[in-house]
Amino acid sequence: MSRQRLSVLKTYKLYIGGKFPRTESGRYMTATKSSDGTHLAHYCHASRKDFRNAIVAARGAFPGWRNATAYLRGQILYRAAEMIESRSDSFVSELVDSTGVRKAEAKAEVDASIDRLVHFAGWTDKYGQIFSSVNPVASSHFNFSTPDPTGVVVALAPDYPGLLGLVSLMGQIILSGNTCVLLASETTPLPALSLAEALATSDLPGGVVNLLTGKRDELAPWIASHMDVNAVIEGSGDRDVLATLQGGAADNLKRVSDHSLPASEAWFGEEAANPYRILDTVEFKTAWHPMGV
Repeated sequence: MSRQRLSVLKTYKLYIGGKFPRTESGRYMTATKSSDGTHLAHYCHASRKDFRNAIVAARGAFPGWRNATAYLRGQILYRAAEMIESRSDSFVSELVDSTGVRKAEAKAEVDASIDRLVHFAGWTDKYGQIFSSVNPVASSHFNFSTPDPTGVVVALAPDYPGLLGLVSLMGQIILSGNTCVLLASETTPLPALSLAEALATSDLPGGVVNLLTGKRDELAPWIASHMDVNAVIEGSGDRDVLATLQGGAADNLKRVSDHSLPASEAWFGEEAANPYRILDTVEFKTAWHPMGV
């Protein structure tokens, strides 16, 4: 008697505090192959409680990451790029299956994601020099203004390109010493979840990057109202979600920045790598120092 073996589909978990917990809600979603609807994997439908847990992890990791030297942060971001490079074939296959793009297009996105991380790794010890200033004052003091990380930042990734868009948002946030909670693409989350697995095997401290999957419109009100979130970067291009974030943040004066781009191809260009975007997740601190006699 012959038996037919059924494939065991992978269930991707959340990435919180350097670990991979299951969603506390018990809800899961199914990722399908774009070409024929074949089931590829299951992934978590994150809840409000999952989001709160991710914020706690990000806040706990903030002091250590903030106090790490710029050189070390750059080295760790570069190491994350190395980890993606070492698994590039797997990322390409996953992008082809889940998004339906051709292999050449998938490879271009993976290569661009690696290059984008290397780009932001190089900015860790440069953005402070470029954006700092020495201010003229009418007294015998030196007056300096320097950028400082704002704290915990939440970012919402675009649906396409799901991997490059997520990497672009993540890099610009954490290079300055912020920690983050990322909400992956709602339609093609698998490459982002594989990115979390690559980050877990890199030198990135647990809690610096936390990754959730789920529904943007469900989580947006909680993102906007949470009092321990310092800034939100909206990169999905969903105007209704942006309005929800801006309306909810008005009650607690949380900074909300729109980093979405008008076309998916724009994520491959210079605007997504613009270093001025770093300024949306830093605060400028001014110090006075008396001149020597």
